[in-house]
Order: sequence, then C-alpha cells, then structure tokens
Amino acid sequence: MADSPGPDGRGLLRAAPSVEPVLLLGTLALGLQGPLCTQYLWDRLGAQLGYNGSAGGQSGCGNASGADPRQQQVQTLAARWTLYIDLGGFFMGLFAVTLLGPWSDSVGRRPALVLPALGMALQAAVSLLVMYLRLPVAYFLLGRILGGLLGDYNLLLASCFAYVADTSTPRARTFRVAVLEACLGVAGMLASIIGGQWRRAQGYINPFWLVFAASVAAALYAALCLQESVKRRQRAKLFTLSHYLAVYRLYAAPENPRARQRLALYSLAFFLVVTVHFGVRELFVLYELSSPLCWGSGLIGYGSAASYLTYLSSLAGLRALQLCLADTWVAELGLLSNVAGLLVISLAATTPLMFTGYGVLFLSMTATPVIRAKLSKLVDEKDQGALFASVACVEGLCSLVATGVFNSLYPASLHFMKGFPFLFGAVILLIPAAVIGWIEVSDSAPEYDHFTDASCSPAQG
Repeated sequence: MADSPGPDGRGLLRAAPSVEPVLLLGTLALGLQGPLCTQYLWDRLGAQLGYNGSAGGQSGCGNASGADPRQQQVQTLAARWTLYIDLGGFFMGLFAVTLLGPWSDSVGRRPALVLPALGMALQAAVSLLVMYLRLPVAYFLLGRILGGLLGDYNLLLASCFAYVADTSTPRARTFRVAVLEACLGVAGMLASIIGGQWRRAQGYINPFWLVFAASVAAALYAALCLQESVKRRQRAKLFTLSHYLAVYRLYAAPENPRARQRLALYSLAFFLVVTVHFGVRELFVLYELSSPLCWGSGLIGYGSAASYLTYLSSLAGLRALQLCLADTWVAELGLLSNVAGLLVISLAATTPLMFTGYGVLFLSMTATPVIRAKLSKLVDEKDQGALFASVACVEGLCSLVATGVFNSLYPASLHFMKGFPFLFGAVILLIPAAVIGWIEVSDSAPEYDHFTDASCSPAQG
C-alpha cells in the first residue's frame, strides 16, 4: 500500500515503478565495460610491445618468477592509461555532478537520471568505434570525457540514492539504501560472468554492444516509466552558481555546527572506504592476469562476480545484524571483514587462496550504506539532491585518488611484494573504523552526562 504524501509534498511511492532498474542497467553497463576495457588495453598495448603472454596462461605468464620485463611494461602502461582515462572522467564529472544534482532538487530526479545514462551510451559508442576502426587507445579518454560532461555513472548513482531518500522514511532508510547497493552487486555479478565468458567466445565488440544497449535502456526507463519523486517541482536555471552554493552550504552553514561536524567526519570515512574499494577493485584484474595466478577471461569473470557477490551477502548480513546491533557496529564489522579479506588477497599466490580472500570479504559492503543513510538523515529532505551530489563528488575524488595512488603503487611494488597495494588498503581502512566508532561513542556520551554533573556539583558549590 502506498503511503500518503508528507507535509512537504514528498510521498513514499512504494506502488510506483522503482528506481532500482535504472541502477541495475547502469551498473550492468559499467560492470561490463570496466574489466573488458582493462583487458582490451592489456591486449592492444601488449601487441604493440610484442608481448605474447596474456590472459589465459600463455607463454611468459606461467613463469612464477615474473621475470619477463615486457610483462611488467604492459602492466605499467595499462595502469597508466587507466589513470589517464579516470582523470578525464573525474574532472569533467566533478562540475557536472555538482551542477545537476542540486538542480534536480528543483526540477526533479528524472532529468538527472536520463542524462548520465545517455552519457554512458555515448562513451560506449566511442569505445565501439575504437574497436571497429582500431583507433589509438587515447580515444577511450575522449569517450570518458564526453560521458563525464553529462554526469557519468556518479550522477546516475547519486540520483538513484536521492530518489530513495525521497521515497523512504528515516527509520527504513539504511536498509533501503542497502537494497539499492545490493542492486550494484546483482548487476555487477551478472556483468562479470557475462563479460568474461562472452569476451572469450566472441571478443570485445559484442559485449560492448550490450553496454550501449543497457545504457540506452536505463535512459528510456527513467524517462518513460519512472514516477517523479520530487512533488513540488519548480523551474530553475541550470547554469547558475546557486547549485554549487547549495552544496557548499551543507558543510559551511552556521546553523548547526554539530551536524556540519558529523557531515565532515562521515564524508571523510566514506572517502577512505570508497577509495580503498575503488583502488583494489581496479587492480584485481591486473593482479589476476599476471603471474603467478595467470587467470584467463573466464576466471577473471568469476573473480569479478565473487567480488560483486559481497553486495548481496552484505545486505543479508546487514538485515540480520540490525536485529541485535546498531547500524554503526554493523558498519564496524563490515570494515573488519574488509581488512581481513584484503590481507588474504595480498598474500594470494594460488587460485583457491584468491577466492578465499573474496569469501572473507562477505560483509565488506555494509559500511557504505550505513554511512550514506547517516549522511542523508543529517540534512533536510529538500536538500537530498545537493547532498548526494556532494557524495558523488567525494566518490569522484575517490576514483581519482584510488587510480593515482593504487595504480602507481602497483607497478612500483612489483619488485618486492605484488600484493602490497591490498595490504596498504587494509591499513587505510583502520582510519574510518576509528572515525565511525568515535562518532558513535561521542553521540552516546550525553546519556551519562547527568551523572558527571551530579558528582561534580558539590565540589563546584
């Protein structure tokens, strides 16, 4: 049954078509594109350098010593091109997201869902041209820039979370956000299995046609099927500084210093957690392609599916743990699972051990929905678009820092410990664990203040 609209005109639209299909289709497109693009870069750059060893355990990869200098050169070039492509998307998307996110608070969520989906379709079209015409790999950067101008995947993600915030109660928001994040896992897992097997059977071009089709389908669903969640819409200029100021005011408005402090601290925790997630996920494919694992596209697909499966296991774990624990402590257990899993992966030299590491990560995605929900509850309902635009900017910065740090750290550490970036990520995650725990303890402290005041009053008298 549908809930009635609240006093601000925002109802809980449970009977209406949900936003999850948009995120499913968009994540399917992204999940197919990421690993396939990395493998395509590996093959193209390897061919240019005359390196024959590649995914699938061909000559040169099976050498446990990893002494082939051309293999390390291919890894380094692939990591650098990934960095350049992500940099281009970040700088273009940074201004688009902070412009379109607050704009959606006035004009509605649907435009902010349609535009990034079309941008992803445009990026896929450029990638297809690169493959059909054998254009230089630098054209991947052009496609990413064009997609970034329309907000890229980060705006799609931000708009979906803002839509859920519009249509859920504060009490149910953590789980609703977790359900939305579980959609990331379902679509990512499906994309990984399809992408690995399809690429091995038919090459790169046909899977990229599915990337294009899924992006177009997401845009059409958002435009034609999705009900608008912002009831009191109004006309608003797009190109105006007021949208950027709306994001700024969330963190700088003097009305509630405590809320500003919590926003800043939770944003810091979110930044560190997502940076590690992005950084290690980009390295998984390179780590698995080369010795001593030497995985082929099939195993890479299963590995990516296992990493995405953590979204579903985390959703189930969150639901179960919420029965006996506060959201904060559920997030802390998730961070512990993340740290332990990365430690195992950093030492993985065999396929069973690598999959064991993926298994230990089974609660690793519980922290991000908890943080998103806590951030959403700290701001007014009419500022959800601005909030999640700022969160999207944080995610964009996460992508930038992750590619800059982890993709630079990986080739630099090959000579002494191939899994060092994963160990580094595990250590970094201890910081958000401390921040989230401190917030919870400090927010609980006022419950006991009256005992302290009573014990001190005679001395003060």
